[in-house]
Amino acid sequence: MKYRRLNEAELKDLEQDFIRFLASNQVTADDWEKLKDSNAEQVDGLIGLFSDQVFDKVFDKLEYLEYKTVNDIKTFHCQKEKIVMMGLFVEGNTQINFAQNQSAEEIMQTVKASGSAVKIYTAEKTYKGDRNQELFKMMENGCLISQDGSLYKTLFSLKGQ
Repeated sequence: MKYRRLNEAELKDLEQDFIRFLASNQVTADDWEKLKDSNAEQVDGLIGLFSDQVFDKVFDKLEYLEYKTVNDIKTFHCQKEKIVMMGLFVEGNTQINFAQNQSAEEIMQTVKASGSAVKIYTAEKTYKGDRNQELFKMMENGCLISQDGSLYKTLFSLKGQ
């Protein structure tokens, strides 16, 4: 397996996709029930293969990740050949907690209201190996998928000012 096995809740959410996956591998519903009773290794192998396919689809489409701590935000634009990181660090004010679930607009309002010193920084790197596996490792280390990249885009626009 390239990533990790999907857990029971994830598999349940993807039940119809898993059924189509089994059908595309010529495994009927009856065959599946028999396999579950008689061949745990093959069942594990099929679930592992399906898990890898699901993760690959997610990572192939993934564009933005975010990592937030109390006083630091790192946002990542995951391009095909490289990752560009935009970060925001607040010095001094302990009232700010970026780890809370806030929109880009709410975060910027909180920062402005705090009057704290703000540092916006950036970096970029090319992938050292397989892009999808690097993104998986980042998520395993706490990064979350950003659907629209709004926080990255906000920091990017502020960096240019």
